[in-house]
Amino acid sequence: TDSKMLWVPFLAYDDRRSIEFFGRRLHPYWRAGDDQDIGTVVRAATESIDQLHRITKLDAEVVDSLRRVGGPKYAALAALAFRQTMAAHKIAADWDGTPLMFPKENFSNGCISTVDVIFPSSPFFLYFNPELLKAQLRPLMQYASSARWKFPFAPHDLGTYPLANGQVYGGGEKTEEDQMPVEETGNMLIMLAAIARLDGNADFAAAWWPTVEKWAAYLKDKGLDPENQLCTDDFAGHLAHNANLSIKAIIGLGAYAQLCELKGKKETAAEYRDTAKRFATEWVKLADDGDHYRLAFDKPGTWSQKYNLIWDRVLGTNLFPPEVAKKEMAYYRTKLNKYGLPLDNRETYTKLDFSVWTACLTGDRADFEAIVNPLYDFANETPDRVPLTDWYGTVNAKCIGFRARSVVGGAYMPMLLDKLANKK
Repeated sequence: TDSKMLWVPFLAYDDRRSIEFFGRRLHPYWRAGDDQDIGTVVRAATESIDQLHRITKLDAEVVDSLRRVGGPKYAALAALAFRQTMAAHKIAADWDGTPLMFPKENFSNGCISTVDVIFPSSPFFLYFNPELLKAQLRPLMQYASSARWKFPFAPHDLGTYPLANGQVYGGGEKTEEDQMPVEETGNMLIMLAAIARLDGNADFAAAWWPTVEKWAAYLKDKGLDPENQLCTDDFAGHLAHNANLSIKAIIGLGAYAQLCELKGKKETAAEYRDTAKRFATEWVKLADDGDHYRLAFDKPGTWSQKYNLIWDRVLGTNLFPPEVAKKEMAYYRTKLNKYGLPLDNRETYTKLDFSVWTACLTGDRADFEAIVNPLYDFANETPDRVPLTDWYGTVNAKCIGFRARSVVGGAYMPMLLDKLANKK
């Protein structure tokens, strides 16, 4: 007002170069084409009150939606994951101003643009703004389509943050040692198809179509019964014939079929759709263990969360019979501990993001709350005062290792399903 002035302090970070991407030092996206530091600060100050009103309104809308879709306990958990999901990223500008988004694999090894970190967080970005997921996949697609990447499967990472100059994990660019071939290839194809479903076209994937075709052929050859290899949840050791990993590969083939359909490649779409459907039928026989499905095809008496199955719902591929999810869920509810459902029979720890996916498998609210409510209890009662962990014990609620990782964006899977169901 005329009689009163409001003084607002501002702290400006002189972020001139954010990420090195194959030797090019990129501007942060917020200052692309703008070298006027003081002008940016003045503009931020001028717009701050209006932005605060917009933020407050958005917060209320998001929380209302979270409560409507999953109830108050789910809403509290998802709200807790919100800022952490975004904070682990840097948005830079390519030479032409195109946004490139780079996540850091917090806590574990500091990799930049790790595919099996982007994949768990993807429901968050697909729900709020798919352009941000495109910005994360764009650098990976450029790398995988270059002469630098010589393998028929997708890479694991782009380097060590903030240097995105080539994969450093496992065998890097040199060998197949400790690579995650089926895992990362399935992840990439599924995310590309999810983007295409929301866009209504396959234009984004089409820019790198030879690479996409190569990945689909790899999963067709190697995906149904995976060899002994790393996957994203092998904390208890490597595993051959991994049933959950096989699901990812099968849905990845269905995802590719959808991309082909959108590109007008009808014959290829039908071929891969038939292959994926046939693989799903074989999977049911290979994994069957009576009242549930096995951790690995060759290990009777075992079980695991089949969280990858949720993407059959997200993409609408409908490759697996509904009875698979129903039978698994009934079995899971007999294995719940105080703070959640273990990842598999080998240990009592779990993954928060993947547990939310598992909770969505049947689409039944009672099943959802049975899996999710213990996750809320963990977050509320854990003795560890650390940023939200995605890997913790279901008996004692203690953090096992990971913390402050963007993968907790996986908690937005119910919101993504609601968005798709209601065509928002």
